[in-house]
Order: sequence, then structure tokens, then C-alpha cells
Amino acid sequence: MDKTFAAQVADVRRFNRFYTRTAGFLNETLTQSAFTLVEARILFELAHGPSPFAVDIGRDLGLDPAYLARILKRFAASGLLAAEPDEGDRRRRRLSLTAEGQKVMADLWAKADIDIGRMLSPLKEEERRRLTASMAGIERMLGPQGQGNEVEIRPYRIGDMGWIIHRQAVLYAEEYGWDIGYEGLIAGICSDFVLNFKPGKEYCWVAERDGSVIGSVFLVRKDEETAKLRLLYVEPSARGLGVGRRLVDECIATARASGYRKLVLWTNDVLTAARKIYQKAGFVLVEEERHHSFGKDLVGQNWELEL
Repeated sequence: MDKTFAAQVADVRRFNRFYTRTAGFLNETLTQSAFTLVEARILFELAHGPSPFAVDIGRDLGLDPAYLARILKRFAASGLLAAEPDEGDRRRRRLSLTAEGQKVMADLWAKADIDIGRMLSPLKEEERRRLTASMAGIERMLGPQGQGNEVEIRPYRIGDMGWIIHRQAVLYAEEYGWDIGYEGLIAGICSDFVLNFKPGKEYCWVAERDGSVIGSVFLVRKDEETAKLRLLYVEPSARGLGVGRRLVDECIATARASGYRKLVLWTNDVLTAARKIYQKAGFVLVEEERHHSFGKDLVGQNWELEL
């Protein structure tokens, strides 16, 4: 195990200790009820889980079958659990909560909501949004493949411009070694967009997943018949999901609907992934020119799409 990976393992362990303490998982019972965390999770699965069978519940929760059986037996003895033969296989028992069990589950749920609300209430709305987005990101990365890949394309809102400038400057510095000159360029483009915005003719879209910005693109007016596609970017974590193509398609469709007859863009030949998206969308390369910008020798390219 190298030093970097070992440090990351230590970070996760530290977070686990913090979160189990903060969420009250170290308490003997959950939400000051008569149930342990494991028992409460079993009640939840019985009420809302995908399977009514003990073998599936045990597998999903990673519980020892004998341990699960003892808990289910206690639930049945307390009048919380009912079991009946499965019509498809008489050897199996279909489990369900009784009316009393459902009442207990609802009470647990309400108390848990109060506890979580108490934890979140000191935070500002933006802090709560960032917290839940981070939780969704953890779930997405550590959960089953493909989980949480829903992507929303939305209009920009207050605060997005600063984020777009920051992320593009950082990403192009990390991936291509571009210097602060590129940050100055995109800051100017974003500033001009906001200060000289032309409603019905100019747009900015942001791609968002689980509350986190993962990409963006601009459509700006060049003249009455021509629009520019500008500043397309996609976060590395979201590449391969078709986000870039969706942003470009949104740009093209809106340019047509806005009455433009041509859509143009400027890029550099090193941005191969973006160029492939433009080519597939029908853009044609019309001009190339060598230049020195952002601390690098580059080949600039002008692309056009007749609408």
C-alpha cells in the first residue's frame, strides 16, 4: 500500500468515526426507541424493502441468518410481524408488518426525521445542498455501477458563473497545463455574458447530477444570423455519460429555435473529445491557425454548422 493510498484509507476511517458519532449510530438504541440500529433497518426492509423473504433481507443487509432469525422471532412474539406461506413456494414464508408493526415503523421514521432535522437546522440552505450532494456522490461512487447517473440540463442560476470559471480554469490547468491566461479568457466571456445578456438570443445551460455541477455550455449572439457555441466542458467524473453531446444538442436546437442560421465555435486541436462531439453533431472544420496562448503552442480551429 503506497503512502497516498494509505492516507486515503486513514481519511475514510476518520470520516467513519465522525459520522457514526454524529448520526448516533454508537447509541445503544436508535432515536431513543426500544430498537437497535440493526432492528430498525430490518423493520424498514419489512415495510419498504423489495423482498418479503428473510433470505433476501439477510443478504441485502449482510446479516447472519441465525442472528436475523432471532430478531424476526422477537418481532413475531411482540406482535409486529406476520408470516404466511408463499403461494409460489409453500416452503417459504412471506413476511409483513402487522398493523402494530406499521405503527411502530411510522413512529421510528418520524423520530428519525426529527433527529436529522435537528442535525441539519443549524446549516444554511446552500450548506445543506452541498452536504446532500456530497452524500449522493459517495453513494454513487461506492454503490452499484451506474447508480445515480441521472443528469439534468438546466438554465444557469446565480452563483454558476463563478463555479464555471473556477472549474474550467482548474481542469485545463491540470489536464493541459494551461496557465492563468485561460482563466482570464473565460472570466471575460462569463462577465460579458452576464453584463450584456440578450434575452431570447443568448443562453447558458448547466448539467447537474445529484445536486453537483458536472458541465456547462454557452450560446451567445455573434450577429443577427450567427450564434457562437462557447465554453463547453464536462467534469472528468461525468465523462462517458453523453453529457457533452446533450449540452451541444441543446445548444443547436435552441439556436435554430431562436432564428439563427449558422452556429460557429472556436476550439483547439488538443481538445480531442470535444472535437469528436462537434463532428458527430455536424460541425465542419473551416479554418486552422497556430498560436501561442495560455502558456502553450496550440492550433486553434474554427468550426461551423449550417442550421
